[in-house]
Amino acid sequence: MTKSNYISLESGVYIVGAGPGDPELLTLKAQKLLKLADVVLFADSLVPQEILELCREDAEIIPSVNKTLEEILPIMIERVRSHKSVVRLHSGDPSLYSAIHEQMYLLAEAEIPFEVIPGISAFQAAAAKLKVELTVPGLVQTIILTRISGRTKVPETEELTTLAAHQASLCLYLSARHVEAAQAKLLQHYSPETQVAICYRLGWSDEKIVVVPLHKMAECTHTEKLIRTTLYVISPALSQASARSRLYHPEHSHLFRSYHS
Repeated sequence: MTKSNYISLESGVYIVGAGPGDPELLTLKAQKLLKLADVVLFADSLVPQEILELCREDAEIIPSVNKTLEEILPIMIERVRSHKSVVRLHSGDPSLYSAIHEQMYLLAEAEIPFEVIPGISAFQAAAAKLKVELTVPGLVQTIILTRISGRTKVPETEELTTLAAHQASLCLYLSARHVEAAQAKLLQHYSPETQVAICYRLGWSDEKIVVVPLHKMAECTHTEKLIRTTLYVISPALSQASARSRLYHPEHSHLFRSYHS
């Protein structure tokens, strides 16, 4: 198929969430943009090659793993000013740990139009794989998405020990290299027997999910030799729970359904 056969896409930068890795978890809009874009800049260490199979045969594909923002940004600006459409493909959802804040600021400063397309985050994929709801009535109703301090510092008010005090469903990103410290902080508030799902490369062909008690979280991480691309889900919801939601209970009425005894 020649370029003239493609529907044109308005020039600009499209910051697209690729999801955790499974190409079938891309949004319809993400798929459409990948099929139409002139240029695709992708984080090749975090986005599987299978997703790139959706791209046009004549699209310019640019890996970004070895590039700094100072190298990536001029590429996007030059291509858009040449009237091309650019997909900046990020893993997961762009709103979480994707470093798009500075990209959006500099694109706006350069008067380059851009759009953000959300993606499935790893914590959502993990819950689906584990077949659990992370907000179980009477047990837990809050989900915390966070990370432990490392090279990127966490604000003091968001330290893991403080957040663990809520005993919510806690999803811990980017923390495998500091797993001992994370485990110690979590054990200050969660029971040692609290279930932890250790999720490695969700959606990839080598995906691995192991559920262990919290006190074995660090040991298992080291046994499995996990260093990066690992999500920890710490939650009371991972234990078998019999609590039932009121939403679909026969005695619960709402705007669209009246209560019938």
